[in-house]
Amino acid sequence: MKRTLISELDNDHLGKTVTVEGWIHEIKRLKSVDFIMLRDKTGIVQVTVKKTETPIGIDLGSLTRESVMRVTGEFPEKQISKKMKEITASKIDLLNVAATPLPLPVAENIESDLETRLNNRFLDLRRHENYAIFHTKSNLLWGIRSFLHTHGFVEVNTPKIVASSTEGGADLFRVQYFEMDAYLNQSPQLYKEILISSGFERVFEVGPAFRAEKHNTTYHLNEFTSIDIEMGFSNHEDAMAMLEGSVKSGIENALSHAHNSGNYQLRMLEVPELPFPRVEYSKCLSMVQNAGGKIEFGEDFGPEHLRVIGEKYPGFYFITKWPSELRPFYTMVDPDDETLTNSFDLQFREREITSGAQRVHDPEMLRRRFVAKGLNPEDFQFYLNAFRYGMPPHAGWGLGLERLAMILLDLKNIRETSLFPRDRTRIVP
Repeated sequence: MKRTLISELDNDHLGKTVTVEGWIHEIKRLKSVDFIMLRDKTGIVQVTVKKTETPIGIDLGSLTRESVMRVTGEFPEKQISKKMKEITASKIDLLNVAATPLPLPVAENIESDLETRLNNRFLDLRRHENYAIFHTKSNLLWGIRSFLHTHGFVEVNTPKIVASSTEGGADLFRVQYFEMDAYLNQSPQLYKEILISSGFERVFEVGPAFRAEKHNTTYHLNEFTSIDIEMGFSNHEDAMAMLEGSVKSGIENALSHAHNSGNYQLRMLEVPELPFPRVEYSKCLSMVQNAGGKIEFGEDFGPEHLRVIGEKYPGFYFITKWPSELRPFYTMVDPDDETLTNSFDLQFREREITSGAQRVHDPEMLRRRFVAKGLNPEDFQFYLNAFRYGMPPHAGWGLGLERLAMILLDLKNIRETSLFPRDRTRIVP
């Protein structure tokens, strides 16, 4: 008989024989009847087994939590359990027996430390609240993808093993590539710009990005999922409009497909209103200084500074016109003030989510920017060649999916939004 998901059991199944499959969530044994709480990804059903009618002689006393079962039985007209759906079993197939004791509880509401959870991630992910996180993250990404597709973007895939840094600096993972040294890519920045020169005009990529930063905070991962776009014949204002539209679309899709199973309901943000506020760096600087913060023009905002700014802007907002010295070589300077750039960060309260900008499209200006940043233009010749034969004005951004999911779900640690997180100390599992 075809399997029925637990969430699909409805009035159309009343009085009929159904088959469900899943994991044993809990077992309750009474004098004349046993109750097995069976869980699949969509919910939990109570399986009633009358001891006078034990299906096919299975030894219920040998069952353990998290064992895998197939149950065939009646979905009765009169549901006995008030808390959940019920099936009266006529046949049980034990598909796999789970060892005991479990290294991590699944059914009980027992707090476990994050390290223990991550070390036993295969069990941790069975909890409905954790499955719901990744169901939501998937729908968040799908909403963003759909928005970009409807606005003429082509999804691309660029190399993750590269010969040199994308942005300069030392935050690179070195790998041995046959007889050569290579690196894991920090972002697809250079390649997506080349594609704009190639006539694609609008591209986006969803893929891994690697940063060998030695911090170990609740807000950083060394491998994360980056959503990057680049759009030709555009400036930073166009890129900001595309970013806020993407974020709104992603949140709308996540909310409309909210996963509420096993009596667990996620807490999520409301759909944000557009446009997001635009606040210039200089204004943010004054806000911090007026609050007693010690910071000068040209310095980046630290967590304590961003908390001051975030108090004024409790939702999503952009910080714009960042100083040139804080931005990478490919960032376009402000034509009215070369100490500033046509760049932006997307923030949520005190948290940075995204950086973006209009890019330099003039090859000679780009060479000067390389030199100003202490980089050798000859190391980027494959990139510079794309600018010599007709590069249009262009702009883009890179969005960290895990950070956005963390904010959407109001989680305290970004590792909660990564199936198998990679941080300063963890490369297993």
